[in-house]
Amino acid sequence: MTNESSLVIDRPPIRNNDDLRALESVPLAQRLHGLDTTLDLFERSARNWPQRIALSYLPHGDLQDRPIDVSYVQLRDRIVQTANLFSTFDLSPDDCVVYLLPNLPETHYVIWGAQAVCRVAAINHYLEPAQILDLIKALDAKIVVTCARELSPDVWDKVSQLLPSIPALRACFVVGGTRPGTNEQAADFTAAIERQPSTPQFAVAHDAGKIAAGFHTGGTTGTPKVALLSHGALVSNSWMISEIFDTQPTDVIACGLPMFHVNAVVVTGLAAFLCGARVILAGPNGFRNPALIGNFWRLVERFQVTAFSGVPTIYAALLGVPIGDAKISSLRFGVCGAAPMPVETFRRFEQATGIKLLEGFGMTETTAGATGNPRNGERRVGSIGLPAPYTRMKVVILDNDGQYVRDAEVDEIGVVAITEPHLFSGYQNPVHNAHIWVHPGWLNTGDLGRIDADGYYWLCGRAKDVIIRGGHNIDPSITEATLVDHPDVALVAAVGKPDAYAGELPVAYVMLRPGASVTASALQEYAKAKAQERAAAPAWVELIDQMPMTAVGKIFKPALRKQATVRTLRELLEAADVPAEIDIGDDPKAGVLVTIKVGNEAHRLAAEQITSQLTVKVRTVIR
Repeated sequence: MTNESSLVIDRPPIRNNDDLRALESVPLAQRLHGLDTTLDLFERSARNWPQRIALSYLPHGDLQDRPIDVSYVQLRDRIVQTANLFSTFDLSPDDCVVYLLPNLPETHYVIWGAQAVCRVAAINHYLEPAQILDLIKALDAKIVVTCARELSPDVWDKVSQLLPSIPALRACFVVGGTRPGTNEQAADFTAAIERQPSTPQFAVAHDAGKIAAGFHTGGTTGTPKVALLSHGALVSNSWMISEIFDTQPTDVIACGLPMFHVNAVVVTGLAAFLCGARVILAGPNGFRNPALIGNFWRLVERFQVTAFSGVPTIYAALLGVPIGDAKISSLRFGVCGAAPMPVETFRRFEQATGIKLLEGFGMTETTAGATGNPRNGERRVGSIGLPAPYTRMKVVILDNDGQYVRDAEVDEIGVVAITEPHLFSGYQNPVHNAHIWVHPGWLNTGDLGRIDADGYYWLCGRAKDVIIRGGHNIDPSITEATLVDHPDVALVAAVGKPDAYAGELPVAYVMLRPGASVTASALQEYAKAKAQERAAAPAWVELIDQMPMTAVGKIFKPALRKQATVRTLRELLEAADVPAEIDIGDDPKAGVLVTIKVGNEAHRLAAEQITSQLTVKVRTVIR
């Protein structure tokens, strides 16, 4: 490691698989010596870079905000004070602190402070109250930390109504309160930790295998699954990410993704803190704040940002923001993950900005990053790159029951499987652990992909997103590629619609750029003319004002599949002159039943005949 004066971490270049193998010739345990837990990481960074700025927070996400700066020694002290506070509630190592917070310095204090004495779990505060309550109960939360009404009335109103329904709860703390007595059910978090000493008053553990955190995966409906991550997984993955991106103490990394998601916590958090870099928390709502997108290039100029992480929709939005005279030469690269980046968007962005993009792959179950295009080697556009150091991946062929048959050949499409030191420890609910392993310790990612002759991995869509047309598997990205380079198209997503003859047909949902006037029919003709594979041409194109998104900014395809199913059924019933109401679950491809309500027996029989050849499960009832 370096010291505060040198400000350089000497790393060998990572250009190809040979460089990875050379790096891996030293055991990982030797590279992580002394870093068993996340608290160990913060202790070491505070020793190495005590006065360097670890966090800079813009309270309103406004370019004119005066940043609140937190040094590395202050960050370590706040984390220890938070741990001391939580330890006063007689928590066991398996107890859980839950946070529902936007991107704040206090969010980091809670995450890492809780891990020092027990577990911490993130909950997406945009979820509905019933989902939040289900997660809190499933986690058996003993302490909840959330927003004061002054900081976020919506979040406080949502959480406060749930507090009486959490019997195991020992305390609730709020962040952002300024008026005593406003939140009678909760205590002020900042005031509480300020009363704590900055030396540990708890037994400091050095157990890399201890569960540190739980992050729920996806889920905008139902109760999401909670993936459990150990200290060792968090620390090792942070080290790997810093190696992939050559993170230095001189780096300034912008965090705009939400901190209930592991990407923001690890890629633009712990991996930066490991190396003494400066993290810019660009307002409580990050990229969800339209003003941040509009001012992003000025933010880069003001803070000399060197790297940031985003999802494809963020890069598509930034394409619409002129750089103007903003000086952005400090940017070394942008990181893209969470969903595949359309090749045309990738090329457009690099051409318009001159910024190098490094596309990679990761998931909550792999802590964060599992692959990346090499920083010093060949970047293959459309590829997710090479496995992270010490990570093992392969593509496997499974049978219809999901059982392993064999490893795939070069360029043969199969299911991507991963084993690694930063693999998660399973889901909170053991029921969810069934059928997730290809072999013991090898995770079935649910992603289809292939590996080329040089070891680069290429994703071919989620297994559940593949459109099956007459027994032919269509990668939705192929359909999307027929439209994504049209100058009027901002975003495009392809899904399968039910079809009596083919099983499914691809259809495309398109969000236009501001001021565009192209019609859906014109786009459909454009897609048909451009399609390299006739079967992948969309059966229809539908224009929508806003893509359905997850809170992280990924396109939420279950909502589009639902929309496509409803439209298909409505058109079929209207053509047969059958008035009906259609009620459908959140994801028709997941086997959720569709209910058609009609007015009489004749209409019921007609509706059953119309839908009998469709692959979706339909029941017809008389109102």
